[in-house]
Amino acid sequence: MPKPRLLQIGTITDRMRDALVPHFDIDLLFEQEDRGAFLMEHGPDIQAVLTDGHYGVPEDVAVALSDLKVVSSYGVGYDNIDTNAMATRGVKVCHTPDVLNDEVANTFVMLWLAVSRSLLAADAHARSGAWEQEGAFPLTHSVQNRRVGILGLGRIGQTIADRCAAFGAEIHYHTRSPKDVPYTYHDSAVACASAVEVLVAITPGGASTKHMVNAEVLSALGPEGLFFNVARGSVVDEAALVEALSNGTIAGAGLDVFEEEPKISDGLKTMDNVVLTPHVASATVETRQAMGDLVVENLTQWLSDGTVRTPVPECRHL
Repeated sequence: MPKPRLLQIGTITDRMRDALVPHFDIDLLFEQEDRGAFLMEHGPDIQAVLTDGHYGVPEDVAVALSDLKVVSSYGVGYDNIDTNAMATRGVKVCHTPDVLNDEVANTFVMLWLAVSRSLLAADAHARSGAWEQEGAFPLTHSVQNRRVGILGLGRIGQTIADRCAAFGAEIHYHTRSPKDVPYTYHDSAVACASAVEVLVAITPGGASTKHMVNAEVLSALGPEGLFFNVARGSVVDEAALVEALSNGTIAGAGLDVFEEEPKISDGLKTMDNVVLTPHVASATVETRQAMGDLVVENLTQWLSDGTVRTPVPECRHL
């Protein structure tokens, strides 16, 4: 009996491929010389897609795969997949939640400490000989007992709150509706920003959160405030952020994601009150392996009994 066909969008690890090859015949979308011709000829025969949060499921692929049954995405974010349309078609879309909560939260803490304690500048001071020639490094600011606002209190947001508690933080948050948590709720991002000294975005991407962090929010955060983004680049109006950092509207920022990544605004690159990382929040060997294993498990479970382990909310009823 022939194996079902799986369309791979993007790259996967050798470990993932080795686990999938016994179960699927894998077609690599980006290796097709004539993508349109390939989709026209083979699209109706493909029932499964493996993708990631960056590539999602492009519209031409969604249309061509008329018998699509399952989409397994590598990553927790899935804003590049039209999940409502997929759910209407009966397509099960799944992602990799929970397995990256700790590392994303840890990345926020890393950025927070690096910005507050001027880690990069202190490292340069030590390496350059300035310590010997110019004396002690200037005083920096503590992360202890700060008011921290979290935009988005899902699984990762809660993990961030847990990390902040270890620093004696007073936790504030903004979501669409209040949650049963011992933190202070705000009904808007502006209100949350105005109440805190440290603001971190960990909301999903997509149209509903595009530019949630804008000039008004940054102004509310204030000249002593720090902003961090470990969510999606689209959540932040990057031009407004550059302006706020340039003119002292806020004191500093730590960013792991960007509006047009991998391109980063030249303005951000030249600022010494900003720490930048290239979308590496979940990029540890251990976490990426766990994510890959879950992608594979969702596909093989669907092949076995028609269900998936971690469907996105829009597809949980399927």
